[in-house]
Amino acid sequence: MEAKLTPIKLDSYQPLREVVCEALRDAIREGTLKPGERLMEIQLAEQLGVSRTPVREAIRKLELEGYVIMMPRRGTYVANMSMRDISDIFEIRSALESLSNGLAAQRITPEELEHLQRLLVMISSYVAEKDMDKIVEVDIEFHDLLYHASRNKRLVGIISNLRDQLTRFRTVSMSYPGRLEATMEEHRAIVDAISNGDSKAAEKAAEKHMENSEKTLLKAMDAMKQKEKAKKGKRKPAAESVD
Repeated sequence: MEAKLTPIKLDSYQPLREVVCEALRDAIREGTLKPGERLMEIQLAEQLGVSRTPVREAIRKLELEGYVIMMPRRGTYVANMSMRDISDIFEIRSALESLSNGLAAQRITPEELEHLQRLLVMISSYVAEKDMDKIVEVDIEFHDLLYHASRNKRLVGIISNLRDQLTRFRTVSMSYPGRLEATMEEHRAIVDAISNGDSKAAEKAAEKHMENSEKTLLKAMDAMKQKEKAKKGKRKPAAESVD
């Protein structure tokens, strides 16, 4: 494994294993550590400037989150998510997002609702500026607020874990033509339903949002595969002529 990671800062208030876990998680999300790449504890520890123990603990946590796969006698690898895996995650997430939104419509506080509406305005402004990093950042905050408004801690933990497994693909999905505008409309429908305290409408809005998100991501990934195939085809050397 090539040297790709930079030493972590040891001045954080978090336990070292959490800091290491966050560094590795970000590296996977950003594509620094690529799907199918083998993770070696010694090399990771050297690159991050820590001992092997926090790296080992971080890898175990990342396995539970679905970021890595530990294979007996073969090692640990960055999880390579298939189309089927993505569909499975969305199938579960759709049901949980629906539940979360329905509960939020009943339990959200006036302060949270106001914050939700402000986030909607912020996302809209970043869409106009085409600032993808900010769009993703505020979109995550938007959904986190909805989860916590459900007032169900176990639900928040489960749904956040599922969401995190797809975070590395978020920019790919958001960048697909027309997706940002559609996302804004879907978010507005969610906020309107919750503002009206309409649980059923909030549930349906969440289901539609997840369905469209899944379709867009699968289309974007298929387009990327086709593009990669085309590139590989162009790189093939031309057949040598025989005199």
